[in-house]
Amino acid sequence: MTQKKVVCLIDDEFEDLELWYPVYRAREEGAEVVYAGPERGRKHIGKYGVPAVADISYEELDADSCDGLLVPGGWAPDKIRRDPKVLEFVRRMNEAGKPIGQICHAGWVLVSAKILEGRIVTSTPGIRDDMENAGATWIDEAVVVDGNIVSARRPPDLPPYAKAFCDLLYGRAR
Repeated sequence: MTQKKVVCLIDDEFEDLELWYPVYRAREEGAEVVYAGPERGRKHIGKYGVPAVADISYEELDADSCDGLLVPGGWAPDKIRRDPKVLEFVRRMNEAGKPIGQICHAGWVLVSAKILEGRIVTSTPGIRDDMENAGATWIDEAVVVDGNIVSARRPPDLPPYAKAFCDLLYGRAR
């Protein structure tokens, strides 16, 4: 199995389970997961106090050198989506058809990157209007896979979400 490289976007107040569960699941599959944050080496604290340190900065993001993207929920996505480098990276990942995983409030990043027109997704019901106003069809399901986008609603959906993301990353039929 070829090792894959996955970028996980971080900032303060990420939802701890929505970051760690898919990251560990991807690592179990053999993927290298790197954290990208506003500044290389900066520690970010999740909503429940678990820290994650940025391996690279948003400035260093390169869609050509990675195979997948994970965006955890929490309040971090509202900060992450304000960075133009992140939005360009997300657009490039989408244009290349590379797997993009988003859960809960992480959909805000995809909304701001303007990649949801005509897509079918899910998220926390709290941002349903944002997703639909961005041109997506929103459905209330644990996990939705539409092309290269894997979306989920909230922490109880983590097992099927992480599996669907890894299946897409490694080209396994779903």
